[in-house]
Amino acid sequence: MSKLRILFMGTPEFAVASLDALLKANYTIAGVITAPDRPAGRGRKLRQSAVKEYALQHHLNILQPTNLKAPDFLETLKELNADLQIVVAFRMLPKQVWSMPAYGTFNLHASLLPDYRGAAPINWAIINGEKKSGVTTFFINEKIDTGAIILQEEIEIPDTFNAGDLHDQLMETGSKLVTKTVALIENKKIQIKEQELKEEKPAPKLNKENCKINWNDSLNRIYNHIRGLSPYPAAWTTFNNKDKNIEVKIYKAEKIEEAHNYLPGTIISNKKQLKIAVINGFLIILELKLAGKRKMDVVSLLNGMTIFENAKMV
Repeated sequence: MSKLRILFMGTPEFAVASLDALLKANYTIAGVITAPDRPAGRGRKLRQSAVKEYALQHHLNILQPTNLKAPDFLETLKELNADLQIVVAFRMLPKQVWSMPAYGTFNLHASLLPDYRGAAPINWAIINGEKKSGVTTFFINEKIDTGAIILQEEIEIPDTFNAGDLHDQLMETGSKLVTKTVALIENKKIQIKEQELKEEKPAPKLNKENCKINWNDSLNRIYNHIRGLSPYPAAWTTFNNKDKNIEVKIYKAEKIEEAHNYLPGTIISNKKQLKIAVINGFLIILELKLAGKRKMDVVSLLNGMTIFENAKMV
């Protein structure tokens, strides 16, 4: 087993794969820092993070600080005496934390930095129609996602991938890159590369406004918007059906390039197909969710709903 003492910081499922890879590579995990339990669901019961659940199963030392600058938390960190800290999908760290270990603190980011710095790199890569993405390990500094790059690995993005597919592939690729990075640091073989200052592509936090579908966009842009937000948080639109407006989330669609004279957002449907006209073709909707209803395939929707003439997406 390596003598290197590692402190791991992460919260969602994406981080679990890296923690698992470190344990399987026989690294010593001095502690795991993750988000506090939060109320979730209709009953508002406290829910543990995916990383906490994994850490409990493997009897790891868990810390869940609310304030990363609190003196008692910083004192606990010193007592853990970690040589290296690893951050995967956690939160911004104060300098007192990231500068503490002798070997520094590195982060795994789900993009090929400097492109797609920010909160939602996986989603924005697909929304923007990228053909490739990847993962980057880099040393943390004062600014978000700007530190010196240690390693990168590139992957292809098939045209059929949604954000969930890319998430899973980057999670697996990233976990291997984390252990590779640790080995280089431990053996003092790293060769860092400063990030280029350029007009990079941003990856801002997703919100209601930037998840809304613009039916005046091109066929490809709308198609990429839907798959880039699926399965979460999902692209949404308003379904206008005989003066009734219903909010709809769309999870899966196919595209057809075809000339036509319909206005964007016009719905053409029968009992088996829901087709939406856009500027240079049609979107065939396959999976969706109406407000207050469960997620369903489009045939289930069409069997239980009358779609009137002049119905449209707005």
